[in-house]
Amino acid sequence: MAEDRPKGKKKVLFLCTGNSCRSQMAEGWTRALWDGEIQAWSAGIEVHGLNPLAVKVMAEAGVDISGQESKHVETLLDIPFDLVVTVCDHAREHCPLFPGKTRVVHRGFDDPPRLAKEAATEEEALAHFRRVRDEIRDFVKTLPRYLD
Repeated sequence: MAEDRPKGKKKVLFLCTGNSCRSQMAEGWTRALWDGEIQAWSAGIEVHGLNPLAVKVMAEAGVDISGQESKHVETLLDIPFDLVVTVCDHAREHCPLFPGKTRVVHRGFDDPPRLAKEAATEEEALAHFRRVRDEIRDFVKTLPRYLD
């Protein structure tokens, strides 16, 4: 049976609630780790803007996401994604249907801004962002297994 997707780079969308932190980090890691093989996008069920602490911890890891923009998933529905990864439960519950052979998987991550709300210092807040950043990096390293 012929594949109905064009050959070339695989297309992956990371979807979360506000497209401010987790999905943005996942997009950044994918671009950094899989640039020659996987094209990455991120979007949200809502649009909350890029979180400055997410930008900061990604920069610490050598990945610049400062040029990425928070966007609504509806603006990307015409892209033939090979894989959609929901990175929070809310996104999984409200994920739109994607046409064709798009595979949807869920890999939930803690919400750093929510965890950092009670932090006494910025350094304490950043610890939550760093932990989730590293968990997302480790997941992104496994992406090819979901694209075969």
